[in-house]
Amino acid sequence: MGAANWLALLLTHPFEFRTLVQFYLYHEQKRDIAALKEHPTSGWDRQSMRRCWEFLDLTSRSFSAVVKELEGDLARIIALFYLVLRGLDTIEDDMTIPDEVKQPLLRAFHVHTVTPGWNYNGCGPDEKDRQLLVEYDTVVDEVNTLLPDYKNVIIDITQKMETGMADYAHKAATTGSIYLETVAEYDLYCHYVAGLVGEGLSRIFSASGKESPTLGAQLELSNSMGLLLQKTNIIRDYREDVDEKRYFWPREVWGREEYGFKEMHEMYATDADTVRRATYAQSGMVLDALRHTTDALDYLRILRNQSVFNFCAIPATMAIATLELCFMNKEMFQRNIKIRKAEAAKLIMRSTNPREVGLIFREYARKIHAKAIPSDPNFIRISIACGKIEAWCEHNYPSFVNYSPETGKQSLDPSDPRTRVVQREQELDAQLAKKKRVEDIRNGVVAANGTANGAPRRAETTSIATRELMMYVGAAFALVIGISLAIVWAMIKYSEA
Repeated sequence: MGAANWLALLLTHPFEFRTLVQFYLYHEQKRDIAALKEHPTSGWDRQSMRRCWEFLDLTSRSFSAVVKELEGDLARIIALFYLVLRGLDTIEDDMTIPDEVKQPLLRAFHVHTVTPGWNYNGCGPDEKDRQLLVEYDTVVDEVNTLLPDYKNVIIDITQKMETGMADYAHKAATTGSIYLETVAEYDLYCHYVAGLVGEGLSRIFSASGKESPTLGAQLELSNSMGLLLQKTNIIRDYREDVDEKRYFWPREVWGREEYGFKEMHEMYATDADTVRRATYAQSGMVLDALRHTTDALDYLRILRNQSVFNFCAIPATMAIATLELCFMNKEMFQRNIKIRKAEAAKLIMRSTNPREVGLIFREYARKIHAKAIPSDPNFIRISIACGKIEAWCEHNYPSFVNYSPETGKQSLDPSDPRTRVVQREQELDAQLAKKKRVEDIRNGVVAANGTANGAPRRAETTSIATRELMMYVGAAFALVIGISLAIVWAMIKYSEA
């Protein structure tokens, strides 16, 4: 941002200005991949890997920044994984490539990815990531340097993804069907292009040792995480995709009879009736994306490495914020909309732990619910979807339990009725503990600190009682022997006299 932009932001949105200043001042970059000490893990000392980092910046600067924050060689591995899939996606998206050329390219892309010297320069001149494929041999060289555990995951996911992409591209080219018909078909497509990415990332995280080995087996949660992000992008990019004749919204959602649309481009119209019906269709798409939110939150809760958590949590919070922005927003049908930079900066600074991410989801769920209108056919289901996010937060992080980051202690909100329930339960527990202690004292079962400890202490007490009994018996036996000896001595003495 230039000085003029900063000044305009200060005058028009002072709070956003403050947020951005705080972000640039206090949000420190965790690592510099170009630093000499990072060369062994980032690969910056190799020209080929340096070019790969440049491609990552060109394809997605915001995503690149998040990737570079990952610890150790994980950043380099994820960067290469992303570039491989970006190359595959570029071929699939390019509508200038004939199907007879595209099919063999897609179905053998996993082989090309490990074939030294392979590249492709047949993409259309307007394709954004065309240069990545022109210099794809650079990516191939770096992929071939990876450890087998990582390389095998990348190749396996690429092969699965290319198969799904090729099937959908062939269907569109040969049947004349340009639309996804059902939500199930939409889910399957999103699984191929994004759910598999989530699976691959989980497997890479596990292979790195930075996450639990079981994370790679969390296929359903990994898939939901990917679908949430992909569906959010599909909703937001409606106008751009339709202009390029790419149709990803399933007809089952936007083609309902009460909406009255035969083609997706009909939602462009700006008259009041069309806008109303289009926002209902938009609401249905947002509703479909919201069903993946609680799975995404569950996925984030099982992560244990901070850099991995940030890498996953930041896109997730951006997604829920984008869904809220798109919901009931007629501008989405006219142009590509994005959340403001200050809001994005705030989300980045807040997305540091599962509790805070859950609270972010709840905030945006409440905003979505507040924007919902009863005349929308999806109103009830939108309310339920938002309620599920509320329920998830209350189940995992009850709102009446306050946490202080400064002291690291928890306290209960005295104004919340649930606090009295918890306090009453604590009182009952204390009474039961006191009653049990009294009973143990009566039974002679008391620990050294005055509290009953149950069976282990009872056994110890029994052992002590047995030793004492043996001592008493021994003393009595010694006393009897002593008295007997005294009597015998007296009898002998008096008999002599």
